[in-house]
Amino acid sequence: MISFVSVPRAPLAACGLGLALFVALPATFAPAAVLAQTTLPPVVVTGTREPAPLSGITGDLTVIDADRIRESTADSVEDLLRREAGLQVSRTGGPGQPAGVFIRGASASSTVVLIDGVRIGSATLGQAELEGLSLSQIERIEVLRGPGSSLYGADAVGGVVQIFTRRGAGGLRLMANVAVGGYGSRQGEVAVSGGAAGFDYAATLGHEKSAGTSAIRPNDVNGYYNPDRDGYVRSSGQLNLGLTPAAGHRIGLTVVNSRINTQYDSGVYGPPTDSTPDFRSHLDTRVTALDYRGQIDPAWVTSVQAAHNEDDSLSGGTALSRYLTLRDQLTWQNALKFEGDQQLVLAYEGVRERARADSYVAPVQRINNALLVGYSGGFGGHALQADLRHDNNSVYGANTTGRLGWSLEVLPGLRVRALAGTTFRAPSFNDLYFPYYGVDTVRPERGRSVEAGLAWQSEGALASATVYRNQVRNLIGYQADPSLCPADSAYAGGCAGNISRARLQGATLTGSQRWAAFRLRGSVDFLDAKDADTGERLARRAAHQESLTADYDLDAWAVGASALRVGSRPDGGVRLESYTTLDLNARWRFASQWQLEAKLLNATDRDVEPARDYQGLGRQAWLGIRFDGMGL
Repeated sequence: MISFVSVPRAPLAACGLGLALFVALPATFAPAAVLAQTTLPPVVVTGTREPAPLSGITGDLTVIDADRIRESTADSVEDLLRREAGLQVSRTGGPGQPAGVFIRGASASSTVVLIDGVRIGSATLGQAELEGLSLSQIERIEVLRGPGSSLYGADAVGGVVQIFTRRGAGGLRLMANVAVGGYGSRQGEVAVSGGAAGFDYAATLGHEKSAGTSAIRPNDVNGYYNPDRDGYVRSSGQLNLGLTPAAGHRIGLTVVNSRINTQYDSGVYGPPTDSTPDFRSHLDTRVTALDYRGQIDPAWVTSVQAAHNEDDSLSGGTALSRYLTLRDQLTWQNALKFEGDQQLVLAYEGVRERARADSYVAPVQRINNALLVGYSGGFGGHALQADLRHDNNSVYGANTTGRLGWSLEVLPGLRVRALAGTTFRAPSFNDLYFPYYGVDTVRPERGRSVEAGLAWQSEGALASATVYRNQVRNLIGYQADPSLCPADSAYAGGCAGNISRARLQGATLTGSQRWAAFRLRGSVDFLDAKDADTGERLARRAAHQESLTADYDLDAWAVGASALRVGSRPDGGVRLESYTTLDLNARWRFASQWQLEAKLLNATDRDVEPARDYQGLGRQAWLGIRFDGMGL
C-alpha cells in the first residue's frame, strides 16, 4: 500500500519565410490543435484536469489526435512534438538518441510529461526521456503551453505534455502495420481493442529498430567521434482494461512498458584511456496504474488513481552506471458541477520519489503532498478559470502556485483571452546529491508568466495568435565559483546552485484551412530566450521556427508534404546553422481495410546538426502496409 505523510516544511528575429507561409492561410493566427470540427470541438483533460471542450479552455492547449499521429511523417514522439507551435526539440543525434523538448524556451527539465495522468521521467536527470517512448502506444497527445504548476506541481514551467494510451470501446478492432526504411530500419505494430457487457480492453505491441548513423560528427570538440553506426532497438507494450459494473462507474487498469537499447559515442577517462568502446544506453520506462471514476450524483464525479512509475537507465562502455527512479503516485480528485457551466475541482496528490544510483552513497527519497482547488465556468460569452495548488515537499519545502485565465467571445467565432500564473521547478536528485556536485540547499526555480491571445474559428478554418512573457529566477545550473559551494576541497571545480535569472518571451502564430479534400496547416514561432543577468541567448533555442503541412485526400489516394524550418541556435560557444527539412508521404487504400504507405523523410538530404557536434539522419525512404479491421 502507498502511504504518504505530511512533512515539515531580445529583440525577436524577423522571419520572412514564416510570414510568407501565413499569406497562404486564410487567417493570420490559429490554435495548433487538430483540424477540429467546428460544431463539436474536441474534449480535452489537461487544461483543467477534468474533461472540458477545447473551446472553453483559457490556456494555450494543443491536441494531436490519432489521425494526426498515423498520418504524420514523424519518426518519434519528440519529432511529432517539434512540429507543434511553441515547441522546440534538442536531440543528440538521430532517432533513438537522447531528446528533450523546450516549450516556449523553457528547459527540458521544465516540462511535465504524463502518461494517462501518471508523471514519468528521471528524478536524477530531472526530465522525461522521450526517446524511450513509442508512437505505437499513443492514442492522442495534449500539450498545455504556459504555466502549469497550479495544476500539476513542480516543473511545469514551460508547460505539460500528456500522453493518452488507447482505450477500447464497441466491437472488436484489430490494427497492424509493418514498414521498412533506409538506414536498416524496421518497425511493426499490432493492436486489438473493443468492449462488451461492461468490459473494455485495448492492447498494443510494437517493435522497431534502426542501424542509424554515427551520432557524432568527425572532428568533434571532445574527440568522441566513432565512425560506427549508432542505432537503436525499441520494444513497447500497452494494456488498458476496464470494468463498468454500473452505469457511470468504471474501474480501470493501465500497464505501459517501453524499452530502448541505443548505441552512442562517448569517451572513457582514466585507465583504460579508450574512447572507442561500444557505448550503449538501456532505458526501461514502466507505468502501472489502477483507477476508479464514478458519477456519485449528477453534480459530483469522483476519481481515484494509484500508480507506479519506474525509469531505469543503464549506460556506459567498459563500465556501466545505473540510475533508477521509483515513483509512487496517489491521486483523489472530485469535480463538482453547478448551474450552467460552473465546475469546481478539488484534488489531493501524493508522490513518493526514490532514486537509486551507482553514484549515490545510499538510496534517496522525497515525498510530496499537494492540495489543489480549481474553478472553471462560463458567463454568457465570458469564460473564467482559476487554479490554486499547495505543494509540501520533504526536501525542498512548501510552494504555492496559482493561475488565472479569462476569455471572451467578442464576435461570432472570435475570442480574446488572457492568462497569468506562477510556477516552480524542483531541483533534481543530481542537483541535490550527486557526489562533488550536488548541494542539498539548492532552492526551486520560480517563475511568473503572463500571456494574451486571439482565437478565430469558422467553417473549415482555425486561427490564433499568442504572445507571452515568462520571468524565471533562481535558475538551477552549474556554479563555477567554488567559494559559493560547500567548504570541501572536493568542490574545487564548482557545484550545483541557483545561478541566474531567465527571460522567456515570444509570439506564436498558427493557422489551418480545409478546402474539400485539401488541408493546409502552418505555424510561426518567435522566441527571445535569454539569461536576464548576462543578456546571452539560452543554448539550443532558435529565435524562430516555422512549419507548414499540406495534405490532399482523394478517394483511395492521399498525398502530403511537411516542411520544418529551424533558425540558428547558440550551443557550446558556437552558432548552429539554421536548416529546413522537407518530408513527403503518400497513402493508397487498395482495399476497405488495407492501406499501402510510403514516406520520404528529409527529402532534400539536408545536413542537420541538432546539437553541437551531433548529426541527424540524411534522406530516408520508408514503405509499409497497414491493416485496420474496425468492427470485426
